[in-house]
Amino acid sequence: MSHSSTVDASVSGSTAPAADGVTGFINDWSADKQTYHVPWGKAMMWIFLVSDTFIFSCFLVGYMTVRISTADPWPLATEVFALSFFGSDPIPLILIAIMTFVLITSSGTMALAVNYGYRKDKKKTVILMCATAALGATFVGMQMYEWSKLIGYGVRPWGNPWGADQFGSVFYMITGFHGLHVTGGVIYLLVVARKVWLGHYEKKGYEIVEITGLYWHFVDLVWVFIFAFFYLL
Repeated sequence: MSHSSTVDASVSGSTAPAADGVTGFINDWSADKQTYHVPWGKAMMWIFLVSDTFIFSCFLVGYMTVRISTADPWPLATEVFALSFFGSDPIPLILIAIMTFVLITSSGTMALAVNYGYRKDKKKTVILMCATAALGATFVGMQMYEWSKLIGYGVRPWGNPWGADQFGSVFYMITGFHGLHVTGGVIYLLVVARKVWLGHYEKKGYEIVEITGLYWHFVDLVWVFIFAFFYLL
């Protein structure tokens, strides 16, 4: 089949077979076909998340490298993170467990917000997004409490009373970077929720809620790795 007949067939809507080999490749390429129907905003969010994954991966790999290579004993998580008390006895990791529960719960409220967003239920979408933001703010507040307790115990980027000096530097860097992402996510959620409430997405649809959800689920997933690397290993 000639090139002109192929073009004529495609214009007329017939189901003529595509040409093979180099000619078929050139025809498909020049037809400007879209393989995946991904909106531009969602594609950009995925690109951002992939780049952010590399940053967090580098941080965690660097943390494990420092931990393995240091000559001094690495502090025990059960000693360092016994920050909450029941009576006079410290409870190891209880604060971290509550923080993790709060953040994972926020993923559930965010998923519900996306679901109601596609149903165009504005009221429930806004309520669930605000609930997600409140849970995120609670997480950040608990992390600030954790930092204040550790600073009070003498944990610094250059040293700490429990062992290897590098512990403080990698801990504050990684958890601080993640906390910055959560804080930015809370602001992002509130801005989008306000715009949803004002009806800015009635015509174009609530796809922005799903895009916001992608970011929030990513932040939650990263915390799972940080939790496992810092508090369990």
